[in-house]
Amino acid sequence: MVHVNLIKKWMYVLLAFLVVLSICLWKETRKGYYVSLKVESPVEQLYIALWKWGIPKQRNVPHKAVNDSSTIKIKENTSVPQTRSNLVANSQKPEGSIKVWNKNSSSKNLTPRLQKVRDNYLAMNKYHVKYTGLKNAAKLSPEKVLCQLRERLDFQMIQASDAPFNTSEWETYLPRKNISMELGQLGQCAVVSSAGSMKSSRLGTAIDSHNAVLRFNGAPTKGFQADVGGKTTVRLINSQLLTVDEQRVITDPQYNTGILIVWDPAPYHADIHEWYRKPDYSFFNSYKKYRDTHPEQPFYILNPYLQWQLWDILQENSPEDIQPNPPSSGMLGIVIMMHLCDKVDVYEFIPSKRQTDICHYFQRFFDQACTMGAYHPLLFEKNMVKHLNQGTDEDIYTYGKVTLSGLRNVQC
Repeated sequence: MVHVNLIKKWMYVLLAFLVVLSICLWKETRKGYYVSLKVESPVEQLYIALWKWGIPKQRNVPHKAVNDSSTIKIKENTSVPQTRSNLVANSQKPEGSIKVWNKNSSSKNLTPRLQKVRDNYLAMNKYHVKYTGLKNAAKLSPEKVLCQLRERLDFQMIQASDAPFNTSEWETYLPRKNISMELGQLGQCAVVSSAGSMKSSRLGTAIDSHNAVLRFNGAPTKGFQADVGGKTTVRLINSQLLTVDEQRVITDPQYNTGILIVWDPAPYHADIHEWYRKPDYSFFNSYKKYRDTHPEQPFYILNPYLQWQLWDILQENSPEDIQPNPPSSGMLGIVIMMHLCDKVDVYEFIPSKRQTDICHYFQRFFDQACTMGAYHPLLFEKNMVKHLNQGTDEDIYTYGKVTLSGLRNVQC
């Protein structure tokens, strides 16, 4: 009986230790470490926590290095830091070698689960992609990639003159004014990702200082202004949101601010007629219902040509096969603002020191795919954005900010 009671006491002690350990681990992840502590198994999680607590404070390089100096020379990452071994390696780097996203990242940087997901999408090929273009073995210069984006992307919205939208019914729904005319000449713009790493960023004031701000889908500003700002000039939403969450899009005031653009995945280089007959999500009726409710709200439909033109450029500049699915809303929003603005600051598309497996700053949903990509070729999109960055690696590490040139300023 004594032995049984002793065993029970030890079990209670162990349980209490695990509870305390979990709470401390949660607090550590809230501090904004660059490498997420979410790993594949509880054993690895426990190992990292114990290892981390044993590190002398002076060796906690990432925070010390950023806080002590603004003139640090930051080296580009040689691998995407995701595993426990990479986490250990990062912590032991001397000051001045803080890592950021590597523009040459490959699918080998994905976890086994995400590698398998990517392989499944390659085999599935839902959109019947038959790419016959180039695959550049050597990376083109940023200037040449910018010229590709400027010369090969069609930034048009669906117009009432586009068949099969050239009917009297559609004429009453589609905006009459060109989106460039609606927005005017834009100077410095911001693209705000919905990433979990926006949380506790305190970037709101910097974001609102831009001439125009683009946000995505249902990302809220109310209650998060300190981190993400409050200004919304353009909101890019996917067609699924418009159909699945139809009533909230119609009634939520955040969808009545700025200009709305909806996009829908189309078959690979399909013409508009083919896409119109069979959209990925049947959103046209929902779009009309919104327009009936809010006739004064500018609401555009993105021409489906753009997504696959952009995908071709991504594939051409990637030495390996990328997912044969449309680019992400994030990448579409970035190139749209590069078309409309003189300069574009993109926040937390390339992860900062606050990188986390939390998908969105307004939700508690964890998945590494939100950073590395699964359905969308996110990894390869980030490679391109990092390659085009005109800012510093320190800006990426500290603020998650990449600075891109507007396409109208590009000399080709």
